[in-house]
Amino acid sequence: MATADVDLVIATERVEEAVDALGKAGFQAKRFEWSINLKGRSKVTVQISTGDFYRDFPKRAFPADVHGIPMRVASVEDTLRGKLEAYADSERRPSKRQKDLLDIARLLEAHPKLQPLVPEEVLKRMER
Repeated sequence: MATADVDLVIATERVEEAVDALGKAGFQAKRFEWSINLKGRSKVTVQISTGDFYRDFPKRAFPADVHGIPMRVASVEDTLRGKLEAYADSERRPSKRQKDLLDIARLLEAHPKLQPLVPEEVLKRMER
């Protein structure tokens, strides 16, 4: 899915190195309990997820070409898991949770085989 932000999961021991490198590239960091958000000169923002939930995502990532940049990207299953985790967070703004629900629906439309990974209450919510 294309967005104006880049979500990264970085090995715990290398997070500060990544933040320093992005800082040298002109990004300003803002730290939260669950992430480090970085804003540069463009409209693209970077979010480094620091929660334990994401720790195993890199093991399942695969190589891809993203707009001409070779990188490893999350599996579609992990992308769905991340969206489900975000949607389940009742402290997120309602508009963010609705966007997460829409992203889940779009993932299921593109990859119907993922439906068994989605809790029944989320599937019912999408039907409304």
